[in-house]
Amino acid sequence: MSTMVPAHHFNATSAGPLADIAGIVASIGEVPYRWQIDNDALCWGTNACKVLNISDIAAIASGRAFASLLAAGNAQSRYEAVMNSPLRDSGSGVPYEVQYAIAANRVVTPVWVEDTGRWFAGPDGQPAYAHGVIRVINERRAQQERLAFLSRYDDLTGEMNRHNLTETLSATLEAAVKFRTSFGFLVISVDDLARVNEAYGFAVGDELIAVCAKRLRAKMRGSDSFGRLSGNKFGIILRECTTDELTVAAERFLVAVRDTVIRTTTGPVAVTASIGGIMAPRHAQTVHDVLSRAHEALHAGKLKRRGCLEVFRPNIERDARRRQNMQASDEIIAALNERRILAAFEPVVEAASRRPVFHECLMRIRRADGTLVSATTIMPLAERLGLVRLIDHRILELAIAEMTAVADLHLSLNVSPESINDGSWWSALVASLAGQPGIAPRLVIEITESAAIRDIDEARGFVTRLKDLGCRIAMDDFGAGYTSFRNIRKLGVDLIKIDGSFVTRLATSSDDQAFVRTLIELARQLGLKTVAEWVKDEQAAAILVGWGCDYLQGELIGSASIAPPWAAPATLAPAQTS
Repeated sequence: MSTMVPAHHFNATSAGPLADIAGIVASIGEVPYRWQIDNDALCWGTNACKVLNISDIAAIASGRAFASLLAAGNAQSRYEAVMNSPLRDSGSGVPYEVQYAIAANRVVTPVWVEDTGRWFAGPDGQPAYAHGVIRVINERRAQQERLAFLSRYDDLTGEMNRHNLTETLSATLEAAVKFRTSFGFLVISVDDLARVNEAYGFAVGDELIAVCAKRLRAKMRGSDSFGRLSGNKFGIILRECTTDELTVAAERFLVAVRDTVIRTTTGPVAVTASIGGIMAPRHAQTVHDVLSRAHEALHAGKLKRRGCLEVFRPNIERDARRRQNMQASDEIIAALNERRILAAFEPVVEAASRRPVFHECLMRIRRADGTLVSATTIMPLAERLGLVRLIDHRILELAIAEMTAVADLHLSLNVSPESINDGSWWSALVASLAGQPGIAPRLVIEITESAAIRDIDEARGFVTRLKDLGCRIAMDDFGAGYTSFRNIRKLGVDLIKIDGSFVTRLATSSDDQAFVRTLIELARQLGLKTVAEWVKDEQAAAILVGWGCDYLQGELIGSASIAPPWAAPATLAPAQTS
């Protein structure tokens, strides 16, 4: 660079036609400049001192002088952007844009600016001069820094966020594998945060999270890493750690959270934490396994007792069960896709005359080898794996198709608790009944007692909507749960299906006899029809008929068939009004 020369301002005398442009630029808080590279002279707009917080324009009259005012730590300056540009000037100049901080007064906070312009080459092809505009971007820079911080750190606690912690965990795992070391990973969950939020408000819940983070941070070693995984969960990486050291560290964290109440804006709140831990790479070779197995240990520990540590240990039975779950899930999905979900129909008869009244529509899966699998085998798995709603959709479709084909066919259809709250299943039912108005009076929807007692009011609304459509409603497996007859009346069901476990030993069990007889008598007083399931012999049937049971179902009456010989079933008695 050449020796500094006096600066020149853009004005009417020196800049000619540029005066108006310079005035416009100045009015919006931007500073135009021209940099003559061969002599290093800088010409500035008249507002340079004001915008850049400079007391004397002479202080920035050359490129060298201006560069001396830049704050330390700038990634790039204008000089570097121009002189180190890989581009060449083809006649229209080469654009550049760079951000840096000016610290004219070392006491004052540096001013962040954006420097945008073009440089132009001389005869030798090297930069000869440049002109551009500088604008102050303190607010934008603060926002950028804020966003950059939030991309890596949690806003509430200031600790690493999940993404950052996961990246750190990945690097730690890679290093442990490479150097044949081990480390521990802890998932720490603040217990009952939902209860705290409900009792005191979410602001207090946030206070607890922030304080817990500080307490945990205070008990960490300098080599460990700490971050927030989710709302009430933290993760800690314990480097160069043994199983015993992991246990000692976890106890230290538990005590830090538990032993002193937290003073909040609404008063003191007592808090405990639960911890799930794992040693890696011994018990987890991937980041996914580290996280999922630590969470699994946390969940297992909470089931035993909150406020303690549970360390993951391999479990052969659990792993085998999971493989079976995955196999079952694949089998169910394949059966759905390949239309191997079938409907089987089990007859329900009038107790006294044995006259067919309706059939219960049950699910069967035809395996690839042609064998059939019953609902009792598949449905518990389907419910646990979250696939039962898909099966319910398919069985509804099959039942409606069968009832459309057979005009006088009466069917009952089981609905899982998940489908009760499934808007798509309800929409499919409504659409099917709207297209075939005569089906609704012939359709009985069965809901289990356990589904009803989850939320009586919600179940009542479901029953009411079904009755508005013209369907009848049965409560299946009655007696297996804890629903009272008061709730039965509140729900407004039409039939009660007595759980088969009370019927199958009816001839020999005095307890079952007392229960079933009382149930039938109470149902009659409430105007409800009763169906006895799992009737397997004439002795039980005779007892049920003598007590006034309305309908029988089970092995004695007939097993479920995927190709039933349809009889002309009688019509159910008119539905009771609720």
